[in-house]
Amino acid sequence: MLGECKQDASRGSDELFSSCISNGPYIMNSASGNDSKKFKGDVRSPGVPSRVVHVRKLPNDINEAEVISLGLPFGKVTNLLMLKGKNQAFLELNSEECAQTMVSYYSSVTPVIRNHPIYMQYSTHKELKTDNSPNQVVRVQVAARYASSMAGGVAQSPVLRVIVENLFYPVTLDVLHQIFSKFGTVLKIITFTKNNQFQALIQYADAMTAQHAKLSLDGQNIYNACCTLRISFSKLTSLNVKYNNDKSRDYTRPDLPTADSQPSIDHQAMAAAAFSAPGIISASPFGAHAFPPTFAIQQAGLSVPGIPGALASLGVGHSSMAAAAAAASRLGLSGLAAAGGHNVLLVSNLNPESVTPHCLFILFGVYGDVMRVKILFNKKENALVQMSDGTQAQLAMSHLNGQRLHGRAMRVTLSKHTTVQLPREGHEDQGLTKDFSNSPLHRFKKPGSKNYSNIFPPSATLHLSNIPPSVVEDDLKRLFASSGATVKAFKFFQKDRKMALIQMGSVEEAIECLIEFHNHDLGENHHLRVSFSKSTI
Repeated sequence: MLGECKQDASRGSDELFSSCISNGPYIMNSASGNDSKKFKGDVRSPGVPSRVVHVRKLPNDINEAEVISLGLPFGKVTNLLMLKGKNQAFLELNSEECAQTMVSYYSSVTPVIRNHPIYMQYSTHKELKTDNSPNQVVRVQVAARYASSMAGGVAQSPVLRVIVENLFYPVTLDVLHQIFSKFGTVLKIITFTKNNQFQALIQYADAMTAQHAKLSLDGQNIYNACCTLRISFSKLTSLNVKYNNDKSRDYTRPDLPTADSQPSIDHQAMAAAAFSAPGIISASPFGAHAFPPTFAIQQAGLSVPGIPGALASLGVGHSSMAAAAAAASRLGLSGLAAAGGHNVLLVSNLNPESVTPHCLFILFGVYGDVMRVKILFNKKENALVQMSDGTQAQLAMSHLNGQRLHGRAMRVTLSKHTTVQLPREGHEDQGLTKDFSNSPLHRFKKPGSKNYSNIFPPSATLHLSNIPPSVVEDDLKRLFASSGATVKAFKFFQKDRKMALIQMGSVEEAIECLIEFHNHDLGENHHLRVSFSKSTI
């Protein structure tokens, strides 16, 4: 058994919990340690799955409820140890399987609390043994209850209620399906207007998937600075869809009639019922929306005004955004254009010793077709990047602002320029301006390209494709290691050996490897294709 970890029991309860002490659904213990607290006893090798998750890089003002809320979507939290002096915590779940699901999920969607990215890994301990004083038990019971409430209710329903605020552009049932399908199988959708607000009920196959979608999407914008998603749990556990049309859809019943596009009485009843999930604490100490800053889809530029939200970051095709903008134009709606305009980006804080127009072309080309690049002659740490359209520019900015390239964190903002001027004939600019408009390396020129649905934030894991049969694992590992990067893992796709995943030592290394090896000649008329992956190895 692990050694006892004790805390100062005289510290007193937080005011947050003093008014709502009750017997919650979770029975737990808690300890707040200090820097000198250490475990003793049964330990295991790092990286070996354990039901205890080690959480690091927590903000100084973190509380128990916020830490517990990280684990609640994945199962019952059975114990908690806070090491506030070290900005760390140990979270024990009721099973190793729950902990594995949690660690795996957060390896692809990094949680952020008050602008702090939170990191987690398996603990070397298989369980926690902490002080069982009544004060601790009550505090963490209430913390768990409160965290569960802030997550949007009892979290047992697979049905989400979605309100779209700031509706500058039309939001269709198909757009909602495209966004929410990124998190799992959507079974049914009903859309309706109530109290002059566009709303939807969305049913997943299970409550866990619904919880993941809610945590990631609540508070995000579908289009640039508008169409904000407000998501809560419905008390309904199933939707009754009678027609498949532009207002409702049952994806498990393609045989349903289309009828008209007005919601049925059943739909209206469901809409009314969806408003009153019982047992939800309405006031949150973290503001009106407790989770968006915590579980926002990880992208460095998320807080910058004017960037796209969920739709772009989930890799939904920009054709949908353009269609919505066109519809908005026909309807005479004002607002920021989701497509068109502002297609030139100003990229600053670059490393002038290393940056080239080609490297910016390859990197920004992951998120759109780069037409021209200009590194400023007198300020070589700054560059202008002209994308094919405004949507692609917004997408590139949202994913690349704040990412590190050649040892520096890039700043990416919209430029006041509408085009990048080529040097006048006879004026040499030392190769600092390049026109890529006719490059064969554009990823998005082909209509309906699969690349539209495979746009992900920079990650340490790269997706490789177009690998010839003669190239084996060691060849690719040696190739990527030749850049000086660390290759941590590699895996061919089982069903298609032309594709593989390779995990680098860091996101920065992956970015530089993508720049260096995208379109690398592997022989046999095969040029390597490299992109960021949402998967881990």
